[in-house]
Amino acid sequence: MQSLSANWNYPTNIKAGAGRVKELPGLCRDMGMQSPLLVTDPGLAELPVIAQVMDMLKAAKLSPGLYTAIKSNPNGENVEEGVSCYRDNGQDGVIAFGGGSALDAAKAIALMVGQDRPLWDFEDIGDNWTRVNVAGMAQVIALPTTAGTGSEVGRAAVITDRENHVKRIIFHPSMLPSQVILDPQLTVGLPASLTAATGMDALSHNLEALCSPFYHPMADGVAVEGISLVHRYLARAVADGSDIEARTQMLVCSSMGATAFQKGLGAMHALAHPLGALYDAHHGTLNAILMPYVLKANRSAIEEKIDRLNRYLGLANSGFDGFLDWVVELRAQLGIPHALAAINIDDRDSETVGRMAVADPSAGGNPINLRSEDYQRIFQDAVTGQL
Repeated sequence: MQSLSANWNYPTNIKAGAGRVKELPGLCRDMGMQSPLLVTDPGLAELPVIAQVMDMLKAAKLSPGLYTAIKSNPNGENVEEGVSCYRDNGQDGVIAFGGGSALDAAKAIALMVGQDRPLWDFEDIGDNWTRVNVAGMAQVIALPTTAGTGSEVGRAAVITDRENHVKRIIFHPSMLPSQVILDPQLTVGLPASLTAATGMDALSHNLEALCSPFYHPMADGVAVEGISLVHRYLARAVADGSDIEARTQMLVCSSMGATAFQKGLGAMHALAHPLGALYDAHHGTLNAILMPYVLKANRSAIEEKIDRLNRYLGLANSGFDGFLDWVVELRAQLGIPHALAAINIDDRDSETVGRMAVADPSAGGNPINLRSEDYQRIFQDAVTGQL
């Protein structure tokens, strides 16, 4: 087997390989961090890995702080508390450690430590990003422990506005972490169900990027190979969480998805964002359930692309239908439900969901310009399992 340890500079500085978490103290010193704030979620905070990383940093004569009060769908209050923790303890950098929620919250905290405007002033609308005081932003080192969101190579953070029950995308180009460590050993303890859901999230990122109608051949190439990695390695990672090769390839696939979707996302995310805000449901699970219903709705615009993708993957059944079959079969193999009703979502709020979806920034990258009524229909089909 070829070596799965490498250093990359695309789209940022990435150190990939098993055991490379041990390089974290040196990266902190190289970046001038003496007192970094490690941001993670409450579940990870209870596991030995966080204590081990904190001890590693202290052994290197660093003075790390720790902030862990993050919801599974991080909200504005979580970010505000993290900023207070950073300022009150005199931290000088951020270590983003965890799944997409922790990484997004950490990046938003790093943005906000040097701002005098409220968080929502930097929502990804128009030129809001130009309001940021870049000099006040903290540097970020990101270490993902799930292979799904790709937030470690993203320039944005998805944060829930609890007052208005909506997810907002906070964006600035400098939110891209300066250093990333992709260490598959950090993902070994992830339960099979979360490995499956986050892996399907990575698939959704690559797939929606490929199907987006905008012109970006480089993103298309990254997306196609990212989907190929899901095809080859996701089921392996779910079946055997200690499979380091599969874990490594899924971490890379996750980063590839977030690199590719600078081209655009689509209706999966336009629906998953409001559903996550309204029902506090897991983002990857939502994308996984919604996936075949959105593919079917977009069929007329993406059939040729999906046919080429199918041939590249070498699926058993050809064409669009063969690819759709593979998605449905993969979900079943991974234990992901076929319908939203299985995760206690009904269609009573379908009009609200339709309005929120059509207004979501991700909707702009969908291959077809869907109306609110179209989103309602897709949502209702996904609730009942009518494919």
